Amino acid sequence: MAITQAETARDIQTPDWKLRYYEAGEGHPLILLHGSGPGATGWSNFSGNIEALAKHFHVYAVDMPGWGESDACTKEKLDHIGATIQFMDTLGIEKAAVVGNSMGGIIALALAAEYPERISHVITMGPGAHPGPKLFGAGDGPTEGLKYLQQAYRTPTPEAMHALVSIMVYDKTFATEALCKARSEAALARPEHLTNFLDMLAKGGPVSRWASLDVLAKSQIPMLLIHGRDDRVVHYENSLLLNAYVPNSRMVLMNRCGHWAMIEHADEFNRLVTDFVLHA
Repeated sequence: MAITQAETARDIQTPDWKLRYYEAGEGHPLILLHGSGPGATGWSNFSGNIEALAKHFHVYAVDMPGWGESDACTKEKLDHIGATIQFMDTLGIEKAAVVGNSMGGIIALALAAEYPERISHVITMGPGAHPGPKLFGAGDGPTEGLKYLQQAYRTPTPEAMHALVSIMVYDKTFATEALCKARSEAALARPEHLTNFLDMLAKGGPVSRWASLDVLAKSQIPMLLIHGRDDRVVHYENSLLLNAYVPNSRMVLMNRCGHWAMIEHADEFNRLVTDFVLHA
């Protein structure tokens, strides 16, 4: 019988945040960090991965401040790197592997740069490499996918969510009516998250700080960089750049895959992560 959202849900109070997370399994800690889309949570991003990964690891899928059932977060308080360290400290996690999609991948890289002693492995899916405009589009603003993401924050209807999910994936059959309705309802359940995100956009975006490529170039942490060949949100050249800089890294480029490798190719993704953390 598959694990459920309700049975894995937990809440924890850190020094600065009440955080919702989803927990399963035993073994080496594996922290899953979601992306920035409206309605994104640890569960909505990783519900197809938690059970498989929990056969090998102690899995924690966290709602970041400003998302899901965690505390609201303004741009002035935004520090997902610090929130993750507080989460680890509060639960007594000395060292963990971190897995991050999109914004979560940016957080994972920053954790490796700033707290290398706390991070055993990094796995990313579709992160930006740095905030420079050349890696985010044709120089005329956000990518196609990011434009749809921003629109879904402004009008989080099921129709807007369908347009967003259709951009996020290569295979449009993943844009089901049920998924789009669930994402819309999740976004509308916390209107303060929507308002705060739009304010963050006006003030530089939902990333507090980026990992320095020069620092990553000196890192010896094993890093697995997974990217969809058909990603319309963050181009795969971001991961190519990271792969060129990070000495102990390898890259997997997936054809017929958009921005959500962990959803579109869940079985392969679960195998890649498991083999990498167990053997890298």
